[in-house]
Amino acid sequence: MIQVTARAEQELKVLLGEGGKALRLLVQKGGCAGHQYGMKVDAATDQDTVVETSGGTVVVDPESLTFLNGSVLDFADTLSDSGFKIVNPNAARSCGCGTSFEPAEEGKTAAYDSALDGSVCGGEPDDDA
Repeated sequence: MIQVTARAEQELKVLLGEGGKALRLLVQKGGCAGHQYGMKVDAATDQDTVVETSGGTVVVDPESLTFLNGSVLDFADTLSDSGFKIVNPNAARSCGCGTSFEPAEEGKTAAYDSALDGSVCGGEPDDDA
């Protein structure tokens, strides 16, 4: 199951309004650590796990849920970054950009990997690195 913080609930209410749509969380192959998070406003399907909150609905497809089960959806608003964030206990290591991760293998502990500085998330490695 996915947990949603109070701050994320407030932002869901602003994002989703009264339209009956949901915030879809998904995991795709890519990014500098092998997998990356995605989010979009979408309608729930019969196969989705649905999380109802006071701010709105969050949906996750079955394949993505294998990577996101037990995660927390939060919202950050800082000088350098603003938006929904996923805190994922199933990540063996995460990139500095916060959108890319390597799924945990048995016995690995989730951690930030400074070798993944975020400069190549979603793109090609920098030749100067």
